[in-house]
Amino acid sequence: MNKFVITPKEDKTVTMTIRIDASLQEEYNKLSTQTNRSRNELINMALQYALDNMEIKSV
Repeated sequence: MNKFVITPKEDKTVTMTIRIDASLQEEYNKLSTQTNRSRNELINMALQYALDNMEIKSV
């Protein structure tokens, strides 16, 4: 009989605290309701998009 093997779950997330404008939070609240996605998920998507599409210009 084969054994039922349970491996540890990989958690690649970290907890981070940031300060944002109240109006920005409200926009994410509305978007969260409209899309049925968590604010956290939406903010992660936006941050990844920003990194993927960022251009750094030197002065």
